[in-house]
Amino acid sequence: MLGAGLLSTLLGLRATLEGFPTPITGLVMSGYYVGYLAGTQLAPRLLRQVGHVRVFAALAALASVAALAFATWVHPLPWGIMRLITGVCFAGIYVVAESWLNHRASRTNRGRLLALYMLVLYVGLGSAQFLLLLSSPQTEAPFMLVSALISLAMVPIVASAQPTPEPAAPRHVQYRELYQHSPLAVVAVAISGMISSIIFSMGPVYARLSGAGTRGVAEFMAVSIFAAVLTQYPAGRLSDRMDRRTVIAGACTIATLVAVSIELFAAHPRWLFLLLAGLFSGSALTLYSLAVSHINDKLEPSQMVAASSRLLLINGMAAATGPTLAGSLMALFGPRAYFGTLGTLTAALALYDLWRKTRNAPVPPALKGPFINTQQIVANAGLDPAPLAGAEELEPVSQYPLRAPKGAPSSP
Repeated sequence: MLGAGLLSTLLGLRATLEGFPTPITGLVMSGYYVGYLAGTQLAPRLLRQVGHVRVFAALAALASVAALAFATWVHPLPWGIMRLITGVCFAGIYVVAESWLNHRASRTNRGRLLALYMLVLYVGLGSAQFLLLLSSPQTEAPFMLVSALISLAMVPIVASAQPTPEPAAPRHVQYRELYQHSPLAVVAVAISGMISSIIFSMGPVYARLSGAGTRGVAEFMAVSIFAAVLTQYPAGRLSDRMDRRTVIAGACTIATLVAVSIELFAAHPRWLFLLLAGLFSGSALTLYSLAVSHINDKLEPSQMVAASSRLLLINGMAAATGPTLAGSLMALFGPRAYFGTLGTLTAALALYDLWRKTRNAPVPPALKGPFINTQQIVANAGLDPAPLAGAEELEPVSQYPLRAPKGAPSSP
């Protein structure tokens, strides 16, 4: 995660320094999510053919080479190609690592393992931002550091003596079924994908265009990422005790008000701006977890893993459009369109949420499952949380992450 987090911010910052047009930068950054979606489809087939260790080593090596290629050919076209390749590679890497974790987890500790995994993920992404300060982003040094970090990730996997999980046949669920169960959850998953991809991909571009230096960009991104660590658990606990739709609407309302305040009152002190940015991200980056938990309240345990796979694909397809949309609007209206775009998305989801509440009654407390602390395409591609109490363990699916279940992202 150190390598992935550093590479994402580094590319956005370097593209701005090189004078790439903002819409082109957004298009380049969107390539990651296109590649990620392709990787979630490709990785399971590769695992069946050559096994976990070889797939991880091959994809990590390719991602390491791609990081060096960014420094060698500084141009939007090769960057777009390399960005797509890194998306494919990281998707496969996450599938291997998380399926291995899921294989070692039990029904009693899977939830705790997922929580620890998410903590490590966010701490890695957030800490990576400060690696920008070690060297100038206009040199080859930070790209070399990314390559080294990705290469080091191969060591524990290749050297491990633990048995690898056996693949199992995937299960399928129709998109129409998901929408029929919960239109709000499907829409929220899509919008949360756009929001997260804009934050992770265009956040560095926004900070730089707003006049921040390398340290300022690192601080802005670190605050945005670490804020999500602090808000996931409180939001989940609250949603377990009340209608999750109310919590989703509340998170969207807070995020919208924060975005509006940043837009209207531009002359904030630096500390207040960072506080507001963290409050926005801390609210908006809970939406995927809340949406997945909401739809799982309406599903049978046997449907959950397959459903989460579909939700991740919806999330990823929407995420692929986010940077391009934000980049185009920032080119037209300037950096302020960054929070303008994000605020519009959260406001639209809040209004849709409130409208859906008038159409359906809340899920009865007796039928609600526990909150699922998970993230979208920010990373997790295959770690399933613990099943509901009393539910039968889904051994075939839980041991093998086909098309990325509940953990979800990756957003570097």
